[in-house]
Amino acid sequence: MFSLKGKSAIVTGGGSGIGKAVSTLFARQGASVTILDLDRESIDKTIAEIAETGGEARGFICNVTDQQQVVGIFNEIGLADILVNNAGIAHIGRADNTSEEDFTRVFNVNVKGAYNCLYAAIPLMKQQGGGAILNMASIAAIVGITDRFAYSMSKGAIAAMTLSVARDYMADNIRCNSISPARVHTPFVDGFIAKNYAGQEQEIFEKLSKSQPIGRMGTPEEIATMALYLCSDEASFITGNDYPVDGGFVKLNN
Repeated sequence: MFSLKGKSAIVTGGGSGIGKAVSTLFARQGASVTILDLDRESIDKTIAEIAETGGEARGFICNVTDQQQVVGIFNEIGLADILVNNAGIAHIGRADNTSEEDFTRVFNVNVKGAYNCLYAAIPLMKQQGGGAILNMASIAAIVGITDRFAYSMSKGAIAAMTLSVARDYMADNIRCNSISPARVHTPFVDGFIAKNYAGQEQEIFEKLSKSQPIGRMGTPEEIATMALYLCSDEASFITGNDYPVDGGFVKLNN
């Protein structure tokens, strides 16, 4: 079960965090993985780890906000059985203190970046007779999160695009779903704490962990496991759905 043997999988932001976990798991399950990321070092490290376990992977430096670059890379890859739109950035702020520059930057990466990859991948999937698309949304698209105005905007757009794509391409045998993680322990979280709470790292880490009803943050591997299911043939009857992987945050945080 959950074999991806013979499938081509493209993972944006696949060099670190959740994207790296998805890339390594998909390769372990037999997919030929293509990692798109801005950081060459992260790409190379992930490819090396995949190679150590006998997996197949390659990578491209890619700015997902640049449609011409994205389309060129996808056409060079030539196959797209699976697309995981994972690349994204975070932002802290409210509507009245989020600058136009920051708002536009979050939109360009999180929303336009996903659109660019959809724009490039869907024609390939149609030519192949189908495919599976997974967009990385967030619980911020489902519930109100303090100080996450621009980020919530972007993830709400991801949720809406997921529904639109799922509806529009059913006849082309293209499925589209999304995952909404709660707080996941990635290098980004460690960097955020170190930058904003120097000297209080352990205290803040525990506070953030306990904000999840289950009492801890998620792991990238836990998100990747759900991604594997939704992109596998075992999920062939599932499209247009969002899956909170959230330690009970959405339903139990009261």
